[in-house]
Amino acid sequence: MDPSEVVFLAEKELVTIVPNFSFAAIHLISGSIGPFRAGLPVKVPIWLAVNLKQQQRCRIISPEWMETDSLMEAAEEEKLSKLFTKMPSPHYMDEAQLLLSVASDDIHESDKIRTAIKDIWDLRMSKLRTSIDSFFKSDGSHARLDHLTMMEINSIRPLLPHSLDQILRIQSNSSGSTSTNGSQ
Repeated sequence: MDPSEVVFLAEKELVTIVPNFSFAAIHLISGSIGPFRAGLPVKVPIWLAVNLKQQQRCRIISPEWMETDSLMEAAEEEKLSKLFTKMPSPHYMDEAQLLLSVASDDIHESDKIRTAIKDIWDLRMSKLRTSIDSFFKSDGSHARLDHLTMMEINSIRPLLPHSLDQILRIQSNSSGSTSTNGSQ
């Protein structure tokens, strides 16, 4: 799965909007959305919220998890924990990027939120690199990484198979040369 596919999945998450138009419910394969009444909040997928915002047809309400205080708290919890902590949203990075790119005027303290999300991402990527390094040094055959998001897994996915193949080749070559030297 590449990053664009992960973002596609994130776009299906629901967000609350306040439309400035009225319209009947929209019936899609995934379910019905609406009805839309001007000034009344309604939950819609992010892809629709972004589209309506770009057309200036709604105002996007920031998700509860995307508040500065809760993000700072999540960053602090991540710093203090040796293990990965559960994120407030399974697509926190993607959702924040999508929403902040089109609705930073609707989202209170959008710059602080952007910074907090980046801090959390950096903390988790650093922790992930450290975990991978420890895994390689331990000669383990499997690892358990709870609470990683799809985008985080996707960011290391291209590296891991290649690295593990190289380690296997090195181990095979060194064990092959040891058995050859031992039989002489």
